[in-house]
Amino acid sequence: MGHLLMVESWVGSMSTLLPAGIKDTGHRFSFLTRDLAHYLRPGTPTPHPLLAADNVFTAETNDEATLLPYVRKLHEVFGFDGVLTSCDYYLPTVAAIAADLGLPGAGRTAVADACDKYRTRQLCHAAGVAGPAFEIAQDWDEIVGAAAILGYPLVVKPVDLCGGMFVRRVENETELRAAVDRIAGFPVNARGQRRSPRVLLEECVDGPEFSVETVTVGGRTTVIGVTDKQLTGEPAFIEAGHMFPAALSDTETAAVVELAVAAVAALGLDATVAHTEIKLGARGPRLIEVNPRPAGNRITELIRRVTGIDLAATYAEVAAGGVPDLTPRPTAVASAAVAFAVPTGTGELTGIDGAAHWAEDPRIVEYTLATLGTRVRPATDNNSYLGHVMVTDTAPGGAGEPARKLIADLRFELATPGGPA
Repeated sequence: MGHLLMVESWVGSMSTLLPAGIKDTGHRFSFLTRDLAHYLRPGTPTPHPLLAADNVFTAETNDEATLLPYVRKLHEVFGFDGVLTSCDYYLPTVAAIAADLGLPGAGRTAVADACDKYRTRQLCHAAGVAGPAFEIAQDWDEIVGAAAILGYPLVVKPVDLCGGMFVRRVENETELRAAVDRIAGFPVNARGQRRSPRVLLEECVDGPEFSVETVTVGGRTTVIGVTDKQLTGEPAFIEAGHMFPAALSDTETAAVVELAVAAVAALGLDATVAHTEIKLGARGPRLIEVNPRPAGNRITELIRRVTGIDLAATYAEVAAGGVPDLTPRPTAVASAAVAFAVPTGTGELTGIDGAAHWAEDPRIVEYTLATLGTRVRPATDNNSYLGHVMVTDTAPGGAGEPARKLIADLRFELATPGGPA
């Protein structure tokens, strides 16, 4: 049984799934955070699974220069066998700790490159991995010049955020200015880390989006499968749902998988689980980004229900230096899908109609709904859902439409600010 050090965490589903995955592998963990109160906010599980850690340490996780000596001292006492996180903003920190302590894990440079969308573009382009044309810029004149090179429409995004934050399709210079100003107005991320002022401009690739879930150990990448993505909220790119496995032809699946594996190799990633996003455009698959951690938004649960493979547990096993068993197991489930309630209005949530029968619906294996009194605003990224529903089916491709319909049939009642309830 290994002892893992978890450095920070998301507060969403992975904050529950990863501790459970660690336990299921027979390992244990200690938790290191700069702000424990961040995980004890209203709406989080009580008691929070992160508090099941053997130890909870507090240190400034945003200052690598002071953090590494502190973790070295902890390691002398507690003898960690691996280090991990579910939070994208601390993946480079985890890689730095692993390198410093000589623990298993993806290389420090490879992780830093994967977490920088521009470096990912550079390295994958150099390796011949198909992706959209791109430019990097910082000052407004540079940004306008980069847009002129690419042509409209184009996609504007920060190089170092996640969850679809501030990613926008723009059709002209006016929309470009607004998108750039929104990014500039968020100079520090949600974890108190100062952001890069650069913005990435990309050719707009129209077509459906997919993700490829992989596990790389000892330089060998195993493909777990391909997940589809339903997007909404134009000009933003908000994930409204997923289905696993994606309903693609064998030829399309092979092309998407080949691109994802090539991207992982181009970045030099090893000893990690990866979630690689790809769009299937008119000219074939094009790389969107590579995330060196398990997928979020309940995708790992879709995969577990279909294949029996728990990617959160796999991630823990890999972090401990193990070689996980990735053999699919019979589950009697051929398709699993999740759909999210994406808010479009503003106000206080006063009622939800359409879910009264959900508890008795045999197709539904899990669901959540926002609590009444929640302050609602139109979603601009993947951080503002009003709930989700997960459906399984015994037929390939059968779960997606029922999940989407269940969400579409919901009605949310909002009291407008200053108006009657």
